Amino acid sequence: MPAGMVIVGAGECGVRAAVALRENGFDGPVTLIGEEAHLPYERPPLSKQAMTAPDMPLARTILDAEGFARLGVDFVGRNPAARLDRAGRAVHLGDGRIVPFERLLIATGSVPRRLALAGSGPRIAYLRTFDDALAIRARLRGNCRVAIIGGGFIGLELAASARSLGAGVSVIEAQPRILMRGVPAEIAAVVHDLHRGKGVEIACGEQIASIEDETHHILIRLAGGHAVEADLAVIGIGAIPVTSLAESAGLAVDNGIAVDDRLRTSDPNIFAAGDCCSFPLSVYGGRRVRLEAWRNAQEQGALAARNMLGADESHAAVPWFWSDQHEMTLYIAGLADEGRSVVRRDLGGGAFILFGLAADGRLVAASGIGQGDTVARDIRLAEMLIARQARPDPSALACAGTKLRQMLAA
Repeated sequence: MPAGMVIVGAGECGVRAAVALRENGFDGPVTLIGEEAHLPYERPPLSKQAMTAPDMPLARTILDAEGFARLGVDFVGRNPAARLDRAGRAVHLGDGRIVPFERLLIATGSVPRRLALAGSGPRIAYLRTFDDALAIRARLRGNCRVAIIGGGFIGLELAASARSLGAGVSVIEAQPRILMRGVPAEIAAVVHDLHRGKGVEIACGEQIASIEDETHHILIRLAGGHAVEADLAVIGIGAIPVTSLAESAGLAVDNGIAVDDRLRTSDPNIFAAGDCCSFPLSVYGGRRVRLEAWRNAQEQGALAARNMLGADESHAAVPWFWSDQHEMTLYIAGLADEGRSVVRRDLGGGAFILFGLAADGRLVAASGIGQGDTVARDIRLAEMLIARQARPDPSALACAGTKLRQMLAA
C-alpha cells in the first residue's frame, strides 16, 4: 500500500481536512480513520435537535459514503488507531491493519471528563457521541427527573432540551456561577435567569458528597446537606483531549498535543488539529490555548491539510463560539479573560454585547446574547476588529447607533 495522507479522527476536523486535501490538489491516497460505527456526523445537534426531534433522529452526516467515493477518500470506520510508528511512518489499527503515511494528521478530539463519584450504570450518562444522545433521549419523558452535573454550555443546552419535553431538570454546578469558562458574569446571569424562568432548578457553589444509584432513582447528596433525586444523571464537567496515541509515540503534550502555529507537532511529518491540540494564538501574543468549538475544528482541519501539502501558513483565526439557550443565542468572539475593561452596548429587546478591551485599548473579546441572530452580525464584525488588533473608541462601542462596520472601515 503506497504512503499518502492519513488522518486519525473522523469528526468535523478530520473530515474537513480530508476534503481540503482534495480541494488543494492532492491526488494521492487519503485515508480517514474513525472508531465509531457511524459515518462522520455533526456534534452540535446532539444536545438539541437529537433530543427534541419528534421522530427518531438520524445522525447529521458531514460526508456520506457517496461523498467519500467521489473524493477518493478511504474511510475506515469502527477501527481505532492502536499505535503510531513514527520511525516507520505508519499507523497500526485495532484489527492489525497497517496504514503507511507521508504526512499524518491527528484529529482525535476530546472525551467527557469522568466524575469518579458517579461510577457507571444505566442512569449515569455522558454526552459525546450520537449513541450517547440516543441513550439519553430514550430516558427523557414528561415525568422524568434529570440532574445535570455541570453548568457549562452542553449541560445547559441539554437542560433546555429536556425542559422543553416536560422533564424536571436540576443543574448542579460546583463553581460560584454557571458558564465560568469564557463567558462574562453579566451574560451568565441572563442565562441563569432564563433557565430559572423556564423551571430549571440551578444550584451553584455546590460540591457533591456522594452519588447513589438506588433501586428506582439516583440520589445525589450535596456537601451542604441538600439531596437531589433524579431518574437520570448527566455529567458534563468538561472534556479532556485524546492524546494517548501521541503520548505513546513520544510527541510533546501540553494541555493537548502541542503544536506550533502551523499545527505541526514535535515531529515535522505529523500534525494535530481540533479539540485534541493546544496551539499558540498570534492575536494574543502567542498564548497557548486549546479550543473545543465547531468552527475551530473546521478551520484547523483545512489549515492542517494545506500545511501538510507545504503551504506553511500560520494559524491566525480568532476564537468564535455560539450556544443556543432556550429562545436565546449567545455568541462569543475572542477570549473573554483577556479583557481588562468592559464596554456594554444595548441593542434593545434584552439583547446586548459586552466588549472586552486590553490595557492598551485593543479590542480582545466580544460576547453577546439575544433572541435568534440578533447579535450575530455585530459579533462577526467584532471578530474582524479583534483580528486587526483595532483600538476602537469605547464611547463608540457603547453607542448602538455607531456601526461596527464603520469602525472596521476606518
